[in-house]
Parts: sequence; C-alpha cells; structure tokens
Amino acid sequence: ASSCYLIRYGHAGTTALASCESSRLLNRGAEVVVQTGHGTQLADVMESVSRTGMPEDVNPETVILREATAADLDRQEEFDRRAEDSFLDWQTRIAEWKVDVELMDLEWTLDGERLLIYVLNERGPECTKLALMAAAKGQGIVEVVPLSATGISKPQSGGCGSGGCRH
Repeated sequence: ASSCYLIRYGHAGTTALASCESSRLLNRGAEVVVQTGHGTQLADVMESVSRTGMPEDVNPETVILREATAADLDRQEEFDRRAEDSFLDWQTRIAEWKVDVELMDLEWTLDGERLLIYVLNERGPECTKLALMAAAKGQGIVEVVPLSATGISKPQSGGCGSGGCRH
C-alpha cells in the first residue's frame, strides 16, 4: 500500500496530494523529487495524509519518486539561474509576438526538458498563442501556466478544456 503526502512544488507553490511507494516515512520539510502533470519537479513534504476514509479509487496523479539528492538541488539551482537569466529575453519575445499576457516567472523541470512559463492571465487564446509561437520559433518544449490572483488558473468549460494550454 502506498503512503500519501501533502506536498508543495513549483515556483507557484502548488499544493497537491502525492502518493509514495516507499515504506520509508517522509517528515515535514523533506525535499523530494515528484512526477507532476508538468514533469519532474522538486517538492517539499508538508504532511503525511492518512488514506483512511479516502475512497479506494482516489489515486493522486502526483507521485513521489524519491528523496531529493544534493545533485538534484544543485541541478535545480542551475536551472533557476538559467530561467532568471532568460526572463528579459522572454519578455521581449512576448512583446514581439504581440501576445497579451504578463510574464510572471519561468521555471525549468528538474530534467531540464520543459520550460514552464507562468503568466498572469486566464486560460484561453493568448496562452495558446504563446505556446504555439514558442514551438514555432524552436524554443523547445514549453508549457504556459496561467496564474490568477488565487494561484494556477483552473480550466473553464468551453475554453481550452482539460488540455489547458500545455503544448
């Protein structure tokens, strides 16, 4: 049986329920590597959650892969520097491409394969336009993550749908 933990991950401080197959108990504040809908990311364990009373079919889509190593932390620090160094370049691209979003933050996944672009905007055509322009201009795998005043903007019915603006 897997354990469940409440974790916080990503620059937006997203909280999620995560499953863990390891029998080792993780303490509050432990740094872990998780597989999220965005890719592989670092996370902080907030607390252990009892599965008692939880329906058996509730399976968190976020999975704790392992405890973070010093190499993971160093890698994330390097990716954070890279993201910070490219922030102005992304602001310029967004202006040149005439995409009506406000760039808030950039974050690389721990494997370095995906750039998350956090924008102050609702999910919709401008997010899609930014993702498509980035792909067309050879910027690699980019996922636009719209933020609202309350955190990551949730998909709305009739909009981009559950696929959101991930490309």
